[in-house]
Amino acid sequence: MRKWGPLVAVCLGTFMLLVDVTIVIVALPDIADALDASLSDLQWMIDIYALALAALLLGAGSAADVIGRRRMYVAGTALFAAASLACGLAPGAGALVAMRAVQGVGATAMFATTLSLLGAAYEGRDRSVALGVWGAVSGAAAALGPVLGGLLTQALDWRWIFYVNLPVSVAAIALTLRVVGESRGRGGARIDWPGTAAFTAFAGLLTFAVIRADEAGWTSARTVCTLGGAAAALVVFVVVERRVAHPMLDLALFRNRSFTAIMVGALALSGTAFGFLPYTSLWLQTLLGLSPVRGGLVLIPLALAAFAASAVGGRFLHGAPYRLVIGGGMVLIGAGALAQAVLDAGSGWGTLTAGLVVAGLGVGLVNPAIAGAALASVPPRRAGMAGGAVNTFRQLGYALGVAMFGTLLTTRMEHSLRDSGAPAPHETARALAGGGARELLARVPYGQRATADHALHAAFASGLNAAALAAGVTGLLAGAVVLVLVREQPGRQARATAPEPVGAVERR
Repeated sequence: MRKWGPLVAVCLGTFMLLVDVTIVIVALPDIADALDASLSDLQWMIDIYALALAALLLGAGSAADVIGRRRMYVAGTALFAAASLACGLAPGAGALVAMRAVQGVGATAMFATTLSLLGAAYEGRDRSVALGVWGAVSGAAAALGPVLGGLLTQALDWRWIFYVNLPVSVAAIALTLRVVGESRGRGGARIDWPGTAAFTAFAGLLTFAVIRADEAGWTSARTVCTLGGAAAALVVFVVVERRVAHPMLDLALFRNRSFTAIMVGALALSGTAFGFLPYTSLWLQTLLGLSPVRGGLVLIPLALAAFAASAVGGRFLHGAPYRLVIGGGMVLIGAGALAQAVLDAGSGWGTLTAGLVVAGLGVGLVNPAIAGAALASVPPRRAGMAGGAVNTFRQLGYALGVAMFGTLLTTRMEHSLRDSGAPAPHETARALAGGGARELLARVPYGQRATADHALHAAFASGLNAAALAAGVTGLLAGAVVLVLVREQPGRQARATAPEPVGAVERR
């Protein structure tokens, strides 16, 4: 137990924090009813958590190198637990969004240290095994989130999707303090506060602009100004990172086309595989009438396929070129999304199964490989930074995917409703996307409900098709970029088992 104790402690926290990225998906209709939440509220409940992970991850990694990785991991887990309790007790949508943001900060402190803690605890073949297990757990967590969320929501209450984190957090903290040693980065490291602030502003403003674009319009002054602010923050980030002595992201890494292509794959991974699933869950429950458990089980083929692909890939694809594993996996994710873009007014949940399986196979191939590919594409002294960049781009891709696909969904639904002659198509589309199908039907005279019900089914199916189509094209393009640009690095096997894949560490 002592040998693999650090792996168990790190994987406990990793599984918990990544499950919380997607666990709210199946609970969205219940949350909307209980807290009278709008579509924007629901989007922010998902996005603010992923956005905190994306915006703060690199800065948290730098801070952990200075103050101690174990200390950061334990503090982050404690904050995550406290915020989870506050989420469960939230009296309204605004409070839940705010506490999800705090929960994301705690998750960031945990996630930023996971690879470094494993790198400090294991060497050689043991390190490869530990990284493989961590990658499999990471992939499984996001895929299993909707299933666990459905079980907790139906058996207990939606608030238990947050309460369940408390005992897991206690176990992770106790085990970490017992079996994980403290480690730090090289002496003289500094926290890049200006870079962290600039990147946080960029990611936050960009996501805010995309979420609000559907309501305000892409050409509205508010949207244009917000996008302009995001662009300005990105420019500031680039300037800061080029001038500071200890940047949280060395922009020179992007001169390596393999590293750049891997970051493209990381950005597309979670967004294309999971970014439109919140809206799929709303369709399953509010249009098809499935329970939270059944709605979660509909998505389980993705999780099972990801498990299977991770296990088989880890055994038989060890040593295979990264560009083929990651590029091929992204193509499968894209193809799986396209296979889900075939809904119509009469479609049932079974229409999604084949696409979910194909996407899951892709997730199972990409997830365990992409971190190793990033480490192999950079010098060993930059491996920790590369690992943090992969996780940052993955979470940013998910946050942007949820925002962008939600905008596409409501825009296409509005067009469908307008074509069917529905009154107030814009307001109806937003209410429908927010889980308000039952309330919309209740306002229609009884004799017209069959026609209205068909129009709502057709509109939601059309919106989901648009989101899935965009996700599919994005996945295919990202796969092509990886297949074309990634080149196998000399000495990959030696680097993968090198003593310090996440930067030099001091053990205490």
